[in-house]
Amino acid sequence: MEGKNVLLAIVLSTLVLVVWATFFEPPPIKNETAKNQITKNESSTTPSIEEIQQAKKISRNEAIGIVNRIQLENKNIQGSISLEGGIIDDIIFKNYKKTLDGEEKVIFLNPKNSENEYFIETGWASGGNEKVDLPLDSTLWEVKGNNILTPNNPVTLQWNNGKDLIFTKKIELDDKFLFKISQSIKNNSNKAFQLYPYAQITRKGKPEGRQIYILHEGFLGVFGEELKEENFDDIEKEKFTISSSKGWLGITDKYWLTAIVPEKGKEFKAEFLAKKNKYRANYIIKEANILNPGNSITNVVNTFVAAKEVAVIDNYAEKLDIEKFDLTIDWGWFYFFTKPLFFIIDYFFKLTGNFGFAIVIITALVRLIFFPLANYSFKSMAKMKILQPEMIRLKELHKDDKAKLQQEMMALYKREKVNPISGCL
Repeated sequence: MEGKNVLLAIVLSTLVLVVWATFFEPPPIKNETAKNQITKNESSTTPSIEEIQQAKKISRNEAIGIVNRIQLENKNIQGSISLEGGIIDDIIFKNYKKTLDGEEKVIFLNPKNSENEYFIETGWASGGNEKVDLPLDSTLWEVKGNNILTPNNPVTLQWNNGKDLIFTKKIELDDKFLFKISQSIKNNSNKAFQLYPYAQITRKGKPEGRQIYILHEGFLGVFGEELKEENFDDIEKEKFTISSSKGWLGITDKYWLTAIVPEKGKEFKAEFLAKKNKYRANYIIKEANILNPGNSITNVVNTFVAAKEVAVIDNYAEKLDIEKFDLTIDWGWFYFFTKPLFFIIDYFFKLTGNFGFAIVIITALVRLIFFPLANYSFKSMAKMKILQPEMIRLKELHKDDKAKLQQEMMALYKREKVNPISGCL
């Protein structure tokens, strides 16, 4: 008996040790990793690449403050444009807040090198083996004239490359979400150049919050007549490239949009690509702009930094004749049905001031519209209920002859003027 107790004690002790090692004791690999980290820190003061990158990170306000800027504002947005690169990189939505009960406004675009950089740039690329100094994202532009961008008050930026080429950006802002950028070059040299205008959206990181599978967030664009939607994860695996002579492209969130629209009538090459948690949507005009001595060339880019308001987006699509620009809002597969239904419910919301009442009214209207069908269906179902005893009798009578049963049932329906499938209505 004593031997059995000793054996039982050994088994229980072993079990306790196994359970403790499995669920409570830290894995030895993690301990070793931690130990190696401590040893590394104690033995060397040389920073790692990751530590250097962490040290380079600056806040949004710091990034805004270290470069000269021009301020911009209208009824819907406020922010600034960086004179370093002539980049649109500071946009705040004035009429939208992060939370229902908060006061903090939605911050959308952020300067490069900040933690959540998100900006739009435009410029020129050279062709062939030409050596020409072009403005880069680090080029310092000079303001000519007005230094505050508002509706009906455009700003003009200028840069001289020191080799007889003068680059100009005229930036206009409407009262909603549209920036019109007219970029031009004056050639005071005795040489001719081939130049290609481009525009690019750069974003670091993906949208915050849980992704909804029925709502697209990521890259999108219309090329010709075809809508393309690409997820961030898909572009991380393989970049997307396409050529077209009309369309637009951009990056969309659940509620917000950045989009760039090439000048009409010019074929362009568009790309969606990703590298090291940075996502880019860009295009370049494929046909060279020939800049002869003493001449100028100009290219226009329409840029949107928008809250996806249906009326505003539809107005831009119609006013600027942008192909399927209304599809920046994801209406789903049943676009032909969901969009009209939205306008109806929005009308009743504005009429009553309450979405609950709007839904009740919509429900009542749908019931009223389909009442004739529903009433016919109810009558047919009631007749079918009355015929149940006779149908049961026929089934018993002809249970061994299915053909005869089917014949008698059809005769019954015809005689009583009942449609057995009308209940589907």
